[in-house]
Amino acid sequence: MDGLVPAIIQDELTSKVLMLGFMNEEAFNKTKETGKVTFYSRTKKRLWTKGEESGNFMHVVSVLTDCDNDTLLIKVKPVGPVCHTGADTCWSESNQGDFFFLNFLQKFIQQRFVEMPEGSYTTSLFRKGVNRMAQKVGEEAVETVIEATNGTDEMFLYEASDLLYHLIVLLTSKGYSLDDLGRELKKRHK
Repeated sequence: MDGLVPAIIQDELTSKVLMLGFMNEEAFNKTKETGKVTFYSRTKKRLWTKGEESGNFMHVVSVLTDCDNDTLLIKVKPVGPVCHTGADTCWSESNQGDFFFLNFLQKFIQQRFVEMPEGSYTTSLFRKGVNRMAQKVGEEAVETVIEATNGTDEMFLYEASDLLYHLIVLLTSKGYSLDDLGRELKKRHK
């Protein structure tokens, strides 16, 4: 393809495919150097950094090659809409979905488990041990039930969020993740 390779751009948080562009070696090197996705524009016949005019840059998280080594998958953190039309993606799909924040949160908690930074509430839970983490899950479960039966919707969601956070902390401490829960639930779904 005259030195060009397709580059599929995917949101690292939501896994939504945002766009497809083409890169030559120079565009690839500039992308690696700056951390911002840069393409070779076939119409402008020059390098083009996504967001250079709009400010809607795409910050590179990782770059993968496919099994044939002829296509790139670039995972990014986008700043604003990706498409020149103002849409979230070049297929006019929404790139919203707060559910995917759980994946980010899990990675964040796993990082806390490895690094154990001082002054972090999550670190303090890990240091107190499994019994305290399990107790917190129990406390949050009771508070969620109370809000579900006698509280407000706002407080129910607040307490359910606390429950999920503490459950992810407990799972992490035991060497598990939300993926393990997903596998277990998937087995039961059959």
